[in-house]
Amino acid sequence: SFFWLVSLLLASLIWFISVHLSNQDDFQLQYGLLAFGAAVSILLQEAFRFAYYKLLKKADEGLAMISEDGQSPISLKQMAYVSGLSFGIMSGVFSVINILADSIGPGIVGIHGDSPHYFITSAFLTMALVFLHTSWGVIFFDACEKKRYWSLGLVVISHLVTSGLTFLNPWYEASLIPIYVITVSMGVWAFITAGGSLHSILTCLSCKQQEEEESRVMVYSALQLPVED
Repeated sequence: SFFWLVSLLLASLIWFISVHLSNQDDFQLQYGLLAFGAAVSILLQEAFRFAYYKLLKKADEGLAMISEDGQSPISLKQMAYVSGLSFGIMSGVFSVINILADSIGPGIVGIHGDSPHYFITSAFLTMALVFLHTSWGVIFFDACEKKRYWSLGLVVISHLVTSGLTFLNPWYEASLIPIYVITVSMGVWAFITAGGSLHSILTCLSCKQQEEEESRVMVYSALQLPVED
């Protein structure tokens, strides 16, 4: 979370300086600077994700050295998941905090002809962003570990595309649907990267069914009267 906040701080400083050094009365220029700031923010986020990977890699080596069996107690996949989830939660909080503050009032959404679905759409976009960052974290760390540079490029490109689609709002159909297609695709990719498969899903479901059957047998047997000698 701290690494994501630092990346946001640097991106905000770059955007702030760019705005004040430009003509603030030029609407098209300011809109371009907003898109530029979003792109810079994404590139900084991914750069800090890589920096955090390197830091965790060093920490993982240190934990392995002091452990009894010579192995780290936390796997890199677990670190990737937690890192991506932290990035996603902080990104989601900053995406929705101003919206929640505006929802208190005064005013009513849609009073000037705007879409009345603004809040629910923002909630769905924030949820997608949290899931995406979690998936990106898993894919990114695995790509760094296996030196798959094309995977790193796809993560950065999908992040840029997702952010760019939000500029289509308030045309929510054109932004929300493609973003969720990317979210599902990245989720499946992250699931496979983490070692998941259709067989593991079926095994998980069968284990749950077996546990339920065993618990029923245990409850049933506990209700039986003791057998007399």
